[in-house]
Amino acid sequence: MPKNRTASPAIWLLLLSLFWFDSFPGLQAATGKLASIPALYVFGDSLVDAGNNNYLPISIAKANYPRNGVDFPEKKATGRFSNGKNAADFIAEKFGLPLPPPYRSLKGPLKEKKREYAALTGVNFASGGAGIFNSSDKKLGQSIPLSHQVDDWLSIHYEVTGQIRPAEAQVHLSKSLFIVVIGSNDLFDYYGSFKMREQNHPQQYTQSMVDKLKEQLKRIHKTGARRFLVVGVAQIGCIPGNRDTESYLHECDKEANRSCSLYNEALVKMLQQLKQELQNSMTYSYFDNFKSVQDINSNPARYGFTDVKSACCGKGNLNAASPCQPIAKLCPDRTKYLFWDRFGHPTEAASRTIVDFMLSNSQYSSPLTLTQLVSS
Repeated sequence: MPKNRTASPAIWLLLLSLFWFDSFPGLQAATGKLASIPALYVFGDSLVDAGNNNYLPISIAKANYPRNGVDFPEKKATGRFSNGKNAADFIAEKFGLPLPPPYRSLKGPLKEKKREYAALTGVNFASGGAGIFNSSDKKLGQSIPLSHQVDDWLSIHYEVTGQIRPAEAQVHLSKSLFIVVIGSNDLFDYYGSFKMREQNHPQQYTQSMVDKLKEQLKRIHKTGARRFLVVGVAQIGCIPGNRDTESYLHECDKEANRSCSLYNEALVKMLQQLKQELQNSMTYSYFDNFKSVQDINSNPARYGFTDVKSACCGKGNLNAASPCQPIAKLCPDRTKYLFWDRFGHPTEAASRTIVDFMLSNSQYSSPLTLTQLVSS
């Protein structure tokens, strides 16, 4: 049965606030947040997963147990691979939005009202372990690959267009922010498979990654999305689990880092080409996560960190011998650590620092910073 397209008073207030804020691009809300955007939609992997994997019946790629969430409100694990909030959460807060709930938490006949509200303010589709390629999900539904996340977005898009009139939905979608943080797991898959390395040169493989990503970005754009924040992969060779834990210097895996650079270079070119193909109907901010984390690694004290090699939660050398589990060793001051666990998930403090970079540091963002993107 078609949905009633008569907007409720709550929806009219939402739309009114959108148009009012948009009339004053530099205006800040009374809470001190940046000028408002209507909604935040998040796609990606464990760096921004808000708990979607909790709803996968047989997946072990979950973070719904202590010590995860030790600094989250109520000190409760939520499925975020962190001691607290992740980058997507901080971006939502910066723009005065509620934290986007995991899409899987909105499914079901008793979740209709919650789903309708979230559809207009933001939803998180990200999944720990997800990749650009569906092959990253081979292990019996361990995660939700990007193409399936975009499928999930289509159902939320239906909710948006079912609640407000077409012209209003077009404005809503064009002014919302779409975040894509993915690629690391595809590179982990590549380096974990001798067969894949034998069949594909790193440059071939990373180019195929961006080609597949381009397909998904075009699918999202086709639904009316216009503003994209696309985050490059960081130095996966420098995460605690990939450092040489036996040497005194704990060197990074340079080969892994080279492939990260190849992917990021191909990603930058692809985004430039995509904007031209779409006749400038999309705007984007590419965030160089590789350089930003490299800067923190090189100048930890400048950003308030004292340990940029060890995991805050784990066991063994660099706390990298085992994942963060309830019995793992926990670092004494989580605000001083760059990494939360052996897999390189950032601590809450690190995520906050990285989002600050995204907002205003043109050294790591091109062609626009995040603040410039939402004001464009």
